[in-house]
Amino acid sequence: MGEHEAFWIDHGYDRERAAGGSSRYAEHVMTNSAAFDGSWGDIAPVTFACAAWRLATTPSPAYVRWHRRILSAACDRNPWDGGLTAHVLVVSPLPAELTASRHWWRDRGWRDWPQTFGQYLDPTDQDQARGPFLRTTLLIDAPVPLGTLPAAPDGPSETLADTAGLAVSALVRELNELLNPVIRQLETAQAQG
Repeated sequence: MGEHEAFWIDHGYDRERAAGGSSRYAEHVMTNSAAFDGSWGDIAPVTFACAAWRLATTPSPAYVRWHRRILSAACDRNPWDGGLTAHVLVVSPLPAELTASRHWWRDRGWRDWPQTFGQYLDPTDQDQARGPFLRTTLLIDAPVPLGTLPAAPDGPSETLADTAGLAVSALVRELNELLNPVIRQLETAQAQG
């Protein structure tokens, strides 16, 4: 699943690692219900969904997993219109302007993203002492439709974890709709290159 999708929920790991039985994420939400303060009873589901996303992406390993090219993914309330904006940082190949000619390279030994088992990594201090790195990324800032997000609850309750899970699932679907074509294009271009 993870190879072809930008984001996915790791339900198996979530169930296996749950201390109380059914969901590690649900336990994390209930333990951190203060993360939703400021969203209770909000007419817009944005603040609640953003808090649910933060909780889904912070434990390690996270409840929401992402493609190896995605370095970070955050969701914030847009102060201009109150909508939800996703900010996703994606590993990218060098732009054509830099690969058309290597004149700028000047035998300096420029290196791209280090990889281990297909995962993109930050270069170590030792690597950086040996030569320069040029690690290109794409920063995607995009509005996310609100139509499938659940309403923000009026306060903490027994259904808080379920509602947070619904919000995260909706965000995963919307972000995949937005980013899967980008990820596929980057992967196809790399395979052909």
